Amino acid sequence: MPPPLVLFDLDSTLVDRWEALAVWAAEFTTRHGLEGEEQTYVLGLVAQRAYPSTFDVIRTRHRLPMSTAELWHTYCTDIAALVSCQADVLDDLEELRAAGWRVGVATNGAADIQRAKLRATGISERVDGVFVSEEAEARKPQIRHFALAAARCGTVLSNGGWMVGDNPVNDIGGGRSAGLRTMWISDGRSWPLADLRPDHTVPHVRAAIDLLLLHAADHTRTTT
Repeated sequence: MPPPLVLFDLDSTLVDRWEALAVWAAEFTTRHGLEGEEQTYVLGLVAQRAYPSTFDVIRTRHRLPMSTAELWHTYCTDIAALVSCQADVLDDLEELRAAGWRVGVATNGAADIQRAKLRATGISERVDGVFVSEEAEARKPQIRHFALAAARCGTVLSNGGWMVGDNPVNDIGGGRSAGLRTMWISDGRSWPLADLRPDHTVPHVRAAIDLLLLHAADHTRTTT
């Protein structure tokens, strides 16, 4: 039997993107002498879509003297320094792999910033594979995204597995369409959709990992 697969979303699942973005936006607007309301504008723009093209918009709007490439490079460096993954979560990822799981990250976004976050937090050292949507123009909830993420972990979707994430459409709907069981990180929210319910709802990623380890233990007992 092939080893079990679990794919994790990155932002707002393994790491707290929103807290890092809020701190970054405050520092960015202060550094460039922008007015208070511009902090809200910059934060909203980057929260929605963080790509080099986003910083071309910001540079043009505020007539900043540096190039788009310079702004983007500084953003990647700053966010990587601000974002963090809890030590307990890192330990739990190692425990999953020690228990025989193939562990991967399946995330939308620009490869530069997502890979920088994974390296800075230590997540990249604790998973078997990572797929970032920009690397092959395959975004969640497209099935191809999950297939490529599974391949990075050395397996295939037809073997089954789990998708864990906070986004009802991208992670839960997409994961289900890809044939994966799903676990939704609610963070205190109620499920917002009338259908496409996840297999499990948990408050945070540590609870998800605990449940995965329990599933694995139950499967071992029933097959031995």
